[in-house]
Amino acid sequence: MFNKLYENIKSFIVENYKFLLVWGIIIFLFFYEFPFVIYTPGGIVNLESRIEVEDGYETEGSLNMSYVSLVKGTLPMILLSYVIPNWDLIKSSEITIEDESVDELLEMEKLYMQSSIDNATILAYQTAGAEINITREVNNIIYISDEAETNLEVYDEILQADGQNITTVDELKEIVNSKKEGDTIIFTVNRNGKERECQAKIYDTSDGLKVGISFLTTYEYETDPKISVETKASESGTSGGLMLTLAIYNALTPDDITKGRTIVGTGTISLDGTVGAIDGVKYKILGADKNDAEIFLCPMENYEEALRVKEEFDLDIKIHGVATFQEALEYLTN
Repeated sequence: MFNKLYENIKSFIVENYKFLLVWGIIIFLFFYEFPFVIYTPGGIVNLESRIEVEDGYETEGSLNMSYVSLVKGTLPMILLSYVIPNWDLIKSSEITIEDESVDELLEMEKLYMQSSIDNATILAYQTAGAEINITREVNNIIYISDEAETNLEVYDEILQADGQNITTVDELKEIVNSKKEGDTIIFTVNRNGKERECQAKIYDTSDGLKVGISFLTTYEYETDPKISVETKASESGTSGGLMLTLAIYNALTPDDITKGRTIVGTGTISLDGTVGAIDGVKYKILGADKNDAEIFLCPMENYEEALRVKEEFDLDIKIHGVATFQEALEYLTN
């Protein structure tokens, strides 16, 4: 039976090898990913359609976040990048850390996006004077140094270090600095829903004692009025933080800060209201202009670059740089 099956398969391959070879080449050309990605001008997302605040206020204009489109480096896409204006070919190694794939980068960016949503929600509610109660802080490891001697893993949720609850980086630094080089810290972590103990050895660097990990904080909270934020599987990153904060704040307060305008912007947001720099401002401004934006808000660190892009492409859009959420709010209000 198996011999007959083998002979049939062999006969089919011999008779159709040219056809199979052509399809093999086509599949390779269209699906094999070379170590490149292509940055292209993205678009905008109307955030009023993504957030739902119970009994929230309506808006006449729109508050939008801009985004960069990232295309994986298959051969057809690479060839198109040499033809289509503003499709820029970039080595994958320039946007990932060592031994990290583009898919792993995107997965990490989703965790960053959740942190951004949390920061935006907390800041907007506090600024608007609405009720928000943080019930839990979640600290997930997002980076482990090559120098680290540890069995901790990326995405582990840190619960305790040497028996002490850890909620901030400073609390972990205190524990590390209370010890000496070569000492071991015992971590209690949540890994895939199971609690376990891990360890990390302290080592000395030019910046002081380290255990070689970084973590990102997300939050669980209760709000009044209730809020839900919708995201799509293709979305990731923190650059929508500023605009999301403005959109949530606008839904919580009676005065519409859009004043009927199409406002687009970008920038990370911290709990203290600091607006942080982003990458890809060129592609975000081009995407905003393509969608007839009247105002483009960006972090001060990106402001000069944004002005250069506006001049280079002769864009009819007003660009304003901000360092804090409060600055953005005052600019739009006034």
